[in-house]
Amino acid sequence: MRVGELAARTGVSVRALRYYEERDLLAAERSPRGQRHYPESAVDRVLLIQQLYAAGLSSRTIVELLPCVLDGRATPELLTRLTAERDRIERHLTDLARTRDRLDSVIGAADANLRTGRPCRPEPTG
Repeated sequence: MRVGELAARTGVSVRALRYYEERDLLAAERSPRGQRHYPESAVDRVLLIQQLYAAGLSSRTIVELLPCVLDGRATPELLTRLTAERDRIERHLTDLARTRDRLDSVIGAADANLRTGRPCRPEPTG
């Protein structure tokens, strides 16, 4: 498939796909006229790259991770780095859950105040 189709199917800009190629995250074959052509598997690869970026991984880490994802190849050093990334994500999820719970508390108090006609005042944070 051509770069425009890959962009449309993944929701990623053509510019981002070119960046992925520059970073060795994605590879395309070139036609005699220089047009990029991607295999069908590129869709899943781009979606994986997007997920990893969204989780906060750098392009360098993603490049190192891809062989492990694609065919199970890994080094002890890579496994250590991946474990550290997973632990970082877990801490972030815990922080997000605490924030969500706090917002739920604020929303509940504000909703109760609106129903009773009392003004909504934030609780002191200490």
